[in-house]
Amino acid sequence: MARETEVERVRLGASGQAVSALGAGTWQWGDRNLWGYGKQYAEAEVAAAYAASRAAGITFFDTAEVYGRGTSERLLGKLVSEDPAGGEVVVATKYAPLPYRLSARSINAAVAASLARLGRPRIDLYQVHWPYSLMRLETLMNALADQVEAGRIGAIGVSNYGAQRMRRAHALLARRGVPLASNQVHYSLLNRKVEHNGVLGACHELSVRLIAYSPLEQGLVTGKFHRAEARPGRMRRLMSGINARRLRQTLPAVELLGRIGAAHGDKTEAQVALRWLIQRGALPIPGAKNAAQAEANAGALGWQLTPEEMAALDALRVG
Repeated sequence: MARETEVERVRLGASGQAVSALGAGTWQWGDRNLWGYGKQYAEAEVAAAYAASRAAGITFFDTAEVYGRGTSERLLGKLVSEDPAGGEVVVATKYAPLPYRLSARSINAAVAASLARLGRPRIDLYQVHWPYSLMRLETLMNALADQVEAGRIGAIGVSNYGAQRMRRAHALLARRGVPLASNQVHYSLLNRKVEHNGVLGACHELSVRLIAYSPLEQGLVTGKFHRAEARPGRMRRLMSGINARRLRQTLPAVELLGRIGAAHGDKTEAQVALRWLIQRGALPIPGAKNAAQAEANAGALGWQLTPEEMAALDALRVG
């Protein structure tokens, strides 16, 4: 599984950690209800997706304690441990601020459980999965800073934080001399909310890396749903908002992605959409259930959109 390709790299904010400019999301690894793990694909396909990602130079893998009820962490940890060049891999996972988690002891226990599932001595990037918590933000950030000082996590990130709450988290951590490394949010060519709600601007201002989840809108930017090649299940339709109106609304964007891709040697719509995010300064983490999907995602690396193409994509207003 050793890395075969040198790729462009970015930093996780001011944490000092450098990672590939494209990451890999592992929500699909072990999730049976939404993604069909164990039916349509299983551990062998996941292992192939990991190997293909590493061969393409991907070093950043994102998981969470709630993905597959811990299965994603266990699968990722096993694959990294078996990787001859696993020391290059930066592993990110997420803490779920569940209602019963009310004190700093909850952080300590959650970190210990994730470390055990991952089989690692340290979590490179530990993120708060969502902003809804009964724990005071000051208590939460201080508990995370304690984990950094103890050497159990390398950097702190948040996820789904709005601009104001992110600024507060950043300030609280700064008091402890710890940078806020990242904010993982929904961002894609078809979902531009972070450009208008202050999150993207705050990330740039505070040197916080924006990690973009759902960068392909669960396949919507690929055009496969527009071409009626596939139809998502009911749950995925609800989550992604795929319906006839949405397909009509996004068709011009998909067609533009196709034209731009053709001008770059038959790059796919998805590869162009990922490339746009990279050049916007985001770190996209598309998912992959098998080697073919991982290889396709990696096709976003190693080339550049022109200023004119970036401007045309920037001008799209579809969400």
